[in-house]
Amino acid sequence: MIYRQHFIDGAWTDAKGWSETVLHDSATEQAIGKVVHGTSNEVGAAVAAARSAHAGWAQLPLETRAAYVRAVADRLDDHVDALCAGISAETGMPMKLVRRIQVQAPIAAWRATADAAAQALAETQIAHSHIERVPVGVVAAITPWNYPLHQITGKLAAALMAGCTVVLKPSELAPTAAQMLGKAIEEAALPRGAVNIVFGDGATGESLIAHPQVDMVSFTGSTSVGRHIASVAGQALKRVALELGGKSASVALPEADPALVARHAVSSCFLNSGQTCNAITRLLVPEDQYERYRDLLKAAAGKMALGDPRDESTRMGPLVSSEHRDRVLSFLAEAAGSGMDLITGGPDAPVPATGYFVAPTLFGRVPPQARIAKEEVFGPVLAVLTYASEDEAVRIANDTNYGLAAAVWGEEGRALSLARQLRAGQVDINGAPFNPLAPFGGFGASGTGREGGVHGIAEFTELRAIQAPPTLKS
Repeated sequence: MIYRQHFIDGAWTDAKGWSETVLHDSATEQAIGKVVHGTSNEVGAAVAAARSAHAGWAQLPLETRAAYVRAVADRLDDHVDALCAGISAETGMPMKLVRRIQVQAPIAAWRATADAAAQALAETQIAHSHIERVPVGVVAAITPWNYPLHQITGKLAAALMAGCTVVLKPSELAPTAAQMLGKAIEEAALPRGAVNIVFGDGATGESLIAHPQVDMVSFTGSTSVGRHIASVAGQALKRVALELGGKSASVALPEADPALVARHAVSSCFLNSGQTCNAITRLLVPEDQYERYRDLLKAAAGKMALGDPRDESTRMGPLVSSEHRDRVLSFLAEAAGSGMDLITGGPDAPVPATGYFVAPTLFGRVPPQARIAKEEVFGPVLAVLTYASEDEAVRIANDTNYGLAAAVWGEEGRALSLARQLRAGQVDINGAPFNPLAPFGGFGASGTGREGGVHGIAEFTELRAIQAPPTLKS
C-alpha cells in the first residue's frame, strides 16, 4: 500500500513531496508499503481549508454535527476488516484483540462522543452572567502508532462535536486507520475542510504545530516531544492538550488476592506487547509476600505465547519496529547486568527468529531508583517492587515524574483511601474496567488536558461569559 495522497478540503490530492517512510510488517519484517511525507505547503493548504470551513461548521446545530459524527462511525463499520488487518500488521497486536480494542471500541466512541456533546456544551447561568462554551477554532491533531484509531477518535470526534475543524497528522508507522477514516469522512459527506489529513513524519508535524492559523495542538506521544510542542505552542500562546508517557504503579495491599493481582498485572503490562502508555509497569507487593507473587507472576507470564498476530493461538505479538525493539532490549540488558532478580524473560530469552519480538520479562525486587522503575520502557517489562508499610507503598508509587494511571488492590475502604493518595489521573480499584466516558489524562510528565466523554469535548472549547444588566426588582 502506497500512501501517496493527503485528504485536503474534502478531496484526496497527490502528494508533492519526495521524502517517505517504508512500512514493515512487524511479524514478518517484510516491506508492506510506503508513506509519502506532507510538505509545509500541503500543511498550509490543509490549515487554510480548516480555517475556511470553521465558521460554517461551528454554526451548525449541535444535532447536525452529531449526525455527521455518527455517520462517520457508520461508515467505519464498513471498513472493519481492512482496519483490523492493517492495524495488526503495523502494531503487532494479535488480531483477536485488534478487532475488539483497536477497532470496535473506537467506532463505539465516535457514537458515544456524539451522545455526550449536549451535556458537555450545556450553557449555564451565574447571577447575571450567561456562560457558554465556544470552539477553540482550528485544531492540529498529532497521533501515535500504538492505538491509531483510538487516539484519532479521542481527538477528532471530540473536536468536531465542540465545533472545531481539524488537521490530522497520524503516525507514519501506522497509516491504515487514518486512511480508512478519510474514506469514512468522504462517504459520510462531511462539509469540505472540516477534517483534513496530512500524512508525514516529525518534519510534517513541526510545520503543523508552528502554523500561525492553528489555534490548538492536541498531541499524544512521548514526553520529550510533548515538551517541545508545548514550547513551540507556548511562544504563540496556542492551546495545548498533551497525553504523554506513564510509569503506572499497581499497589497490592496485604489482604489482596495475589492470584488476581498477578493475573491483572501481567495482562495490563503485556497488552499490545507493552506498547501502552497507561500500562501497569510497576507492581508493588508486601515484602513478606514476594515469593508467592514471584511464582504467580512467572506462571502467568509463561502463558503469553509469542507469535504472528494473525495466528489465533498468539497471546503477544512483536513490537512496532526494529529500532523500538533494540531500545527495549537495551533496558533489559542494563537491568539484567545489575543483579536484579530476573524472574522470566530478559534480553537473551528465546523469541521467534523473524519479527520484532521481545520476550515478556519480569524483574523482581527492583530498587525504586532503578532505570526500569523510573523510565517508560514501552515494552513487555514489569518491575516488581516490595514495601514494608502502606506509607512506604504510597511514597514509592508517587516517586515518579509521571502520573497517568495506577491501581490498588485490597479491602475496598482501604483501597479507596490509598487511591486518593496517588498522584495519577486514573486509579482503578480491584480490577475495575476502563471507562471510556471518564476523563483520561495525567499529572506531571504524563501531560496536560483530558480526553473522553464530556471532559474530552470541553477540552476543545473556550469559556465565554456574557453579562446582561441585572433585572431591577420593583
